[in-house]
Amino acid sequence: MSQNRKHFFQALGPGIVFAGMCIGVSHLVQSTRAGADYGFVLLIAVIAANLFKYPFFEFASRYTGATGVSILDGYAKMGRWIIWLYTLITVITMFIVTAAVTFVAAGLLGNLMPWSLDTNVWAAIIMGICIVILASGQYSALDGLLKVVSVVLLLSTIVAFFSAVFKGTKPPVEGFIPPEVMTPAGIIFAVALMGWMPTAVDISTWTGLWAEARVKQTGYKPLLKETLLDFNIGYLMSTVLAVIFLSLGAMVIYGSGTELSNSAPVFAGQLIGMYTDSIGEWSYFIIAIAAFSTMFSTSITVLDGYGRVMTRLTEILTGRKHSRQYTLWVIVVALGGFFVISQFLGNLKQLVDFATILSFVVAPAAAYINYRAIFSKEILQDFRPPPWLKKLAIAGLVFLSVFTLIYFYVLLIL
Repeated sequence: MSQNRKHFFQALGPGIVFAGMCIGVSHLVQSTRAGADYGFVLLIAVIAANLFKYPFFEFASRYTGATGVSILDGYAKMGRWIIWLYTLITVITMFIVTAAVTFVAAGLLGNLMPWSLDTNVWAAIIMGICIVILASGQYSALDGLLKVVSVVLLLSTIVAFFSAVFKGTKPPVEGFIPPEVMTPAGIIFAVALMGWMPTAVDISTWTGLWAEARVKQTGYKPLLKETLLDFNIGYLMSTVLAVIFLSLGAMVIYGSGTELSNSAPVFAGQLIGMYTDSIGEWSYFIIAIAAFSTMFSTSITVLDGYGRVMTRLTEILTGRKHSRQYTLWVIVVALGGFFVISQFLGNLKQLVDFATILSFVVAPAAAYINYRAIFSKEILQDFRPPPWLKKLAIAGLVFLSVFTLIYFYVLLIL
């Protein structure tokens, strides 16, 4: 193996973990719902969100590639108020986000298992297992296995997509009336869809923390171009998969008269049925296991991400390091997430929409912080984004701000 290829594989990791996390709720749930409810109408919203959010995720990876530390350290150098603002954003969103991804994972597990237990019981089991794995430091070993299983879902999704394309779109059932997007409900869902497309902007800091962990694991500090290549591969994968999931929903469910359920286990069954309808009934358990494994991976990744972020924020704000702080934060986030789940039992869509809309509303602030960090004096001119990316970032700030204002206008006035 050549030295360049060896270095590439040593750098590869954070971007792939990022893509795997994105496949969670934003793709499995929201993209599928968009296609199932509105056909291909919201495809432009998916593409626009991925395009205009791209700079701010890229900036987080670029900062780490240029400095060797997470962009959180960049926030600290910009002023204490920036750290407090980001801490506030994180605290506001972390319990809701954790609840949403775990709720979906619990629904998939409940659909897979022969025992009939409440969704909150499955959620508690998942969170308990996640805490034990993360606290014992065994996540890296499990992560390798889950990546393999996630590849099964990835390949199955691609096969299902092409199968659906070859079968062609089913004619709508008699009396089907296409729902309008330009209504208050349609606009609010479009904002919810874009909120986690590909994921929340405030989560962009996680890639830097994972990159730091990757350096410790491999002993190799990637060049900036290697860090950005890893990120771009993950981001492109995530974007393409978002389009594929929306297309599957549009080709298999839209116009069929089937309404996606609010119940997590029932929704999980409908989701898996979308695959079996395209591929064949023989694939049911393969898809069910792969889908749950992917969502379990997302759940544990989210707990790990919030645990790392809150640990680093606490260290920055207090100036102290505590050996068990990470485990403590993982437990706190899990307990908070479980409490949120207990308030939304039987209402999957409302919980997911609440989480995704909340993420979109705080996105302009999170995006602006990343913009300031990458153009701060800490970043040498050679490592700063090219002019086209700076212009796209400004357009992205306008896009996120305008749609946030539209959301509040629709919510409060219409």
